[in-house]
Amino acid sequence: MKKKLLVLVLSAVMAVGMMSGCGAKSDTSDTKAKTAESSSAKEEETEEQTECELEDGTYTAEFKTDSGMFHVNEANDGKGTLTVKDGKMTIHVSLVSKKIVNLFEGTSEDAQKDGAELLEPTTDTVTYSDGATEEVYGFDIPVPELDKEFDVALLGKKRSLV
Repeated sequence: MKKKLLVLVLSAVMAVGMMSGCGAKSDTSDTKAKTAESSSAKEEETEEQTECELEDGTYTAEFKTDSGMFHVNEANDGKGTLTVKDGKMTIHVSLVSKKIVNLFEGTSEDAQKDGAELLEPTTDTVTYSDGATEEVYGFDIPVPELDKEFDVALLGKKRSLV
């Protein structure tokens, strides 16, 4: 009887924990793209991209967010592809689904202003460790400066900026 009660209590605790994990919501998704040597990011309140400290080329970079909804696909182990060309940096990340239809480089308030340019998705095919494949959306996100976080607002299928 005690074992059944313990199993029931643990199941309830796990269910509550799983439900609360998706409940966190913020107006923007702060993201951090990290290279092996340093972080890539955007200065607050600036539209200009500064010159990059890395040579032109392609790098594997870590991409972290504080959002439960917006993160890199598990097949990519939290990493994206950082491309540096002519001193400008862009990180390509494959997401977990096709539910995020656009991104905006900045806050959700700025994304709603006239003339806001939304980032369009690409269709990526990811391969999981078990060999299964899936088509998901990916995005090329401008990264103007190393070692600083930056804001990215997302537009989901329900058409609201978060």
